[in-house]
Amino acid sequence: MNRIILMVIMDLLMVPYWFTGLVRRAKYKDRYPLQEGYDFIRKIVTTVNRRGRVKLTITGVEKLPQKDGFIMFPNHQGMFDVLAIIEACPRPLSVIVKKEVQNWILVKQVVQIVNGMYMDRSDIRASLQIINEMSERAKNGQNFIIFPEGTRSRDENQLLEFKAGSFKSAVNAGCPIVPVALIDSFKPFDLPSIRPVQVQVHILDPIYPDQYVGLKTRDIAHLVQQKIQDEINRNLAKNKEKMGVKRK
Repeated sequence: MNRIILMVIMDLLMVPYWFTGLVRRAKYKDRYPLQEGYDFIRKIVTTVNRRGRVKLTITGVEKLPQKDGFIMFPNHQGMFDVLAIIEACPRPLSVIVKKEVQNWILVKQVVQIVNGMYMDRSDIRASLQIINEMSERAKNGQNFIIFPEGTRSRDENQLLEFKAGSFKSAVNAGCPIVPVALIDSFKPFDLPSIRPVQVQVHILDPIYPDQYVGLKTRDIAHLVQQKIQDEINRNLAKNKEKMGVKRK
């Protein structure tokens, strides 16, 4: 909460300009290409992160599929996750958000700009329709973010079990699955401090349809979870080694 207050204070003068720009791009979406609208959001996010004293270490952008129509599957550590991923990814990403926030200021505009969708998690039939629509959109070149844990992990850099159903949309679309490892993404908003923090975003090698065809969704979920946890463990080990060298 302390860092959110810092971000608001540091960017107070820019808020009217940003808000006006978001409202205009949401209201007149046909006038603005998706990439232009996403770039505007990404510029805001990058500025807010920097002024909020959050530094991102980003790797693997070059691994993104050449063609749009992929789905990112990052681990989920907290509210900062989406800000980290948007800064890291230069390609337009769309989101599926819970229906309860559809009238929230700023959230509403951002979802409209990126062609996002709202999901009523209490309605199974409606949720299935959203998954099917996501699959169709991915087939037609739209990129998405899905958090396969379903909810955030409360155990810092340890993952919760990935839900097999999260991968149905990718399997139905036959699109690339892009694992993303987030490290320390819980720190900006969970720690009661405004000291500088560093968050890592590692985009891993995509898993293409020919690599997962024939696998059950639970096997795909396990595969992606293991890749992300291995990447997190590898980088945490590197960090410990660096700290040990500095102390010596």
